[in-house]
Amino acid sequence: MIEKCLGAQRSRKIQRALRHGKVTVLCLVLTLVVLRGTIGAGKFGTPEQDFNELRDHFYSRKRAEPHRVLEEVQTTDRTSSVDDNPNSYNAFDINKILIYEGDDEKPDPDKPYSLGPRIFDWDEQRSIWLIENPNFSNFVRPNKPRVLLVTGSSPKPCENPVGDHYLLKSIKNKIDYCRLHGIEIFYNLALLDAEMAGFWAKLPLIRKLLLSHPEVEFLWWMDSDAMFTDMAFEVPWERYKDSNFVMHGWNEMVYDDRNWIGLNTGSFLLRNCQWSLDLLDAWAPMGPKGKVREEAGKVLTRELKDRPVFEADDQSAMVYLLATQRDKWGDNVYLESAYYLHGYWGILVDRYEEMIENYHPGLGDHRWPLVTHFVGCKPCGKFGDYPVERCLKQMDRAFNFGDNQILQIYGFTHKSLASRKVKRVRNETSNPLEVKDELGLLHPAFKAVKVSST
Repeated sequence: MIEKCLGAQRSRKIQRALRHGKVTVLCLVLTLVVLRGTIGAGKFGTPEQDFNELRDHFYSRKRAEPHRVLEEVQTTDRTSSVDDNPNSYNAFDINKILIYEGDDEKPDPDKPYSLGPRIFDWDEQRSIWLIENPNFSNFVRPNKPRVLLVTGSSPKPCENPVGDHYLLKSIKNKIDYCRLHGIEIFYNLALLDAEMAGFWAKLPLIRKLLLSHPEVEFLWWMDSDAMFTDMAFEVPWERYKDSNFVMHGWNEMVYDDRNWIGLNTGSFLLRNCQWSLDLLDAWAPMGPKGKVREEAGKVLTRELKDRPVFEADDQSAMVYLLATQRDKWGDNVYLESAYYLHGYWGILVDRYEEMIENYHPGLGDHRWPLVTHFVGCKPCGKFGDYPVERCLKQMDRAFNFGDNQILQIYGFTHKSLASRKVKRVRNETSNPLEVKDELGLLHPAFKAVKVSST
C-alpha cells in the first residue's frame, strides 16, 4: 500500500515537471519572438506595445494558416483537375455525349435531288387556309406584313472555345431587333437534310417553314454571323409590294457583269408564295454535297467573274440563276442597295465612332447600317479568312454598337464599343411613366426615320 502511494507521488512529480518544462519552453519562444520583432524594427517598445505586437503576430498567423491550407488544396485540385475532377467543364470531353450515328444514308445517284414533293397550287392552298383561319392574319398592322426571321447554327458545339459565346451574342442581337419591330423569330439547330449541309442548309429549312407557316407573308433569312446595327430602321415593306425576293445587291453587277459578289444571300427577304417554292426548286440542284457540288463549283467559277475555285455555294448559284434566266425570275427579284440589308464589316466597323458623332439610328445605309455581316470570320469554326483577334474584336464592337441602342432605352450604355461594362447615362426618376410617355415608348434615338421609296 505504501509503495503504491510513493509511486503515485513520483508520477505526479514527473507530470508537474513536464508541465513546468512546457511552460518554460513556451515562455522562451515568446521571448525570442518579441526580441526578434523589436530588434528587426530597430527599436524596443513598451510592454504594452510588445503585447500588442505579439497578439497581432499570432492573430495574423491564425488567419494565414487556413488561407495557406486552402491555397494548397486549390493548387492540388488545379493540378489534378485536368484528369480527375469530374466537375471541370474544361477537362470534359464533349465527344463523350455526342452520339456517333454512322454515315448518313447514301442517296440514289440515279434519282435527281429534290427538296420535297413538287407543289403547284400553294397560293390557292394558302389563300383558303387564311380565310379559314382569320385569327392568323398575315398582316400585323397596316402596311406591315407578318414576318418570320430565321437564323441558326450547327447542332454541334463550336470548334473553338469562344464560338458559342459569339453565337449567343448574335441571337441576342436579333431577338432585340425583332422584339422592337414585331417580328417573330425562329432559331434552328437541326440539319434537316444531310445532302444540303454548309452553305445550302438554309434551303430545306426555308421551304419547310414557308409550308408550315402559311400565316407568314415574308420570311427573313439572316446568317448567324450577321448582326443588326440599326435598331430603329424599319424595312420599307411597301417598296416590295410587287417583289417576291429581296437581296442586297446591284443589277449591273449581277445581270451585266455576272460578278459572283453582285449580291449577298446572308440576309434576304422571301415572300411566302408559289413563285418562291419554284425558285427554291430551281436553286437547290447545285447544292447536294459531293460530286454534284464540286462539278457545279467548276461551272460557277467558269461562268462568273472573279470567282475563286471552290465547290458550289448558294450565293454564286443565285447569281448564275438570275444572270442566265433573267426573263424567268428577274421581274420578281429586288436587288436593294439604298440601305444595308447586308453590310460588309470590313468597311463599316472602324467607322462606328464617326457614325455616332455625325448621324443617328434609323438611316440603315452607310451612315448607320441596318446589318453588319462578318463574312469570312467564321467565329464558330477552327479557321477563318481573317485573323481571329481582328474578327472577335470587331464583332464585339458591332454587338456593343447595336446593344447601346437597346441599353439607352433603360438609361445605360457601354463604357466604350470595346467594353462589356456599362455606365449610367440617364438619372432615374420617381415618375418613370411620364418619361415613357415623353419618349413615345422608346428612347428618342429610336424614332424611326421614314425611308423614301425613291
